[in-house]
Amino acid sequence: MNRLYHFPLSPFCRKVRLTLAEKKLEVELVEERYWEPSADFLRRNPAGKVPILKMDSKLLTESQAICEFLEETNPTPALMPRDAAGRFEVRRLCAWFDDKFHDEVTSNLLYERVNKKVMKLGYPDSKAVKFGASRIKYHLDYMAWLLDQRRWLAGNEMTLADFTAAAHLSCLDYISDVDWNRSPNVKDWYAKIKSRPSFRPLLADQVPGFPPPSHYADLDF
Repeated sequence: MNRLYHFPLSPFCRKVRLTLAEKKLEVELVEERYWEPSADFLRRNPAGKVPILKMDSKLLTESQAICEFLEETNPTPALMPRDAAGRFEVRRLCAWFDDKFHDEVTSNLLYERVNKKVMKLGYPDSKAVKFGASRIKYHLDYMAWLLDQRRWLAGNEMTLADFTAAAHLSCLDYISDVDWNRSPNVKDWYAKIKSRPSFRPLLADQVPGFPPPSHYADLDF
């Protein structure tokens, strides 16, 4: 059995979970308190990060590398375009959300509001939260601009770029930090992804002490 070491509200873990589910690859989920790393955990990944995917005799780390490995070894359904330009655009947007969006928004909202409490690191930094709340507007507007020109974020087909963005936004939606009324296009895009069977396990996630809002699992939000 494949095994994924993960944390429920990690966008990087959610990205891998979506890819596995979309490709109908069964996996056992093992929740990992990566901020309290055990010797076994560090042997699996000396970087001390999740996700870690154990598949056959291999231990795979880094979400983008894992997802591209799954794409190459299980090409159906395709989550990357066939042409080089299309693959470039998908990778560019994956990096946009995993780097820029993560640094400006996810780390300042999700990590301040949730992770600090879970990890017992004190109270949220109000300046960081304010900055994240400001920057998410810019990113939602950029997504709206992309979706004005395309059916999906990277083109006319759903790709790994959509799952990467949805992984981050779903974590923020868990704490009601996404203004879905800002852009009808973005809301419609998220509704399409949210209604996919691969997304259902994410909507069932629960973090003790942080109940999700009522709209979180509602497909007609």
